[in-house]
Amino acid sequence: MKAMLSPVVGHLDPDFVKVMDSIKKMLRMVFRTANEITFPVSGTGSAGMETALTNLIEEGDEVVIGVAGVFGQRLADLATRLGARLHRVDAEWGRIVEPERIEQALRAAKAPKLVAIVHAETSTGIHQPIEEISKMAHARGALMVADGVTSLGCVPLEIDAWQIDACYSCTQKGIGAPPGLAPVTFSARAMEAVHKRKTPCRSWYFDLALIEKYWGPERVYHHTAPITMNYALYEALRIVVEEGLEARFQRHRANAAALQAGLGGMGLGLAAQEGFRLPQLTTVTVPSGIDEAKVRAQLLEKFNVEIGAGLGPLKGKVWRIGLMGESCKRENVMLILSALETILESMGFEIARGRSLAAADRAYNGAAA
Repeated sequence: MKAMLSPVVGHLDPDFVKVMDSIKKMLRMVFRTANEITFPVSGTGSAGMETALTNLIEEGDEVVIGVAGVFGQRLADLATRLGARLHRVDAEWGRIVEPERIEQALRAAKAPKLVAIVHAETSTGIHQPIEEISKMAHARGALMVADGVTSLGCVPLEIDAWQIDACYSCTQKGIGAPPGLAPVTFSARAMEAVHKRKTPCRSWYFDLALIEKYWGPERVYHHTAPITMNYALYEALRIVVEEGLEARFQRHRANAAALQAGLGGMGLGLAAQEGFRLPQLTTVTVPSGIDEAKVRAQLLEKFNVEIGAGLGPLKGKVWRIGLMGESCKRENVMLILSALETILESMGFEIARGRSLAAADRAYNGAAA
């Protein structure tokens, strides 16, 4: 917020150009890539999704998309709007898309253009394995596109090592800045597809062939960049780099382990598939007879804590507790556990008070050991 109070300069001002270059450099570090085309799209995470698919898909292209939640569904919806021939691979909400089923869809396609899947499905709390899927895509000559909206800065996301051709994220989750920008990165292979399109990109605003000239050495005006949002992103990335990615990943794992142990100690179940649960977002099964919306309202009103409701088929069935970026810390874990104990007990849910906090403590002590 302090960074956003800095004086606003022009979007081609030499001082802002320096900020742009620094942002690109730090984004490459966080994405773990050497991709030249790595920059923040002017818009939220959904703008990143549109940038990736709108530039890579042309009418009639065959695409394979894994759908295991709201954001996989959005990928499928956008691909259909762009005129793609969609090979959709659905999984039960709360479970991963099995890589073998992606491979089956790739074999069913004559000439697949790309595979797209969500790395961290925000609606279910699932941590989707993507490295194997990326290998499958390339074996069939397809590009690999990953939604990194909830994963970047929270869990390992290896763009170059996993050969991901296009990835998009957001600023308000693992990066820890306000919402408003969508970091993206495109491989040389993906940019070759962009430059060899038979038809112009359907979006002028998200046309990479135009935007790359603004974020590249030419600095050709395309649109007015949101200056203050880029200041915020610069500072947030500086903090991420200063902490170090491995330390940041470990912090998310440790706090999630404590939270999930505490929830278990309270007698609450976890909704996401065991072995594939995100550390930065935990889906909790709402106990029978509990008004889940009332719990969320009391958390916000009495404890100043906001958690998410279930989406789609999980509406009314789960709570979604985020531990991302700067909010991922021990005091927040203990606060939400204590607050849930108080509220659920008042609603008649049988709880052994303090058991969840003790379980969380043991998890922290075990992590320290």
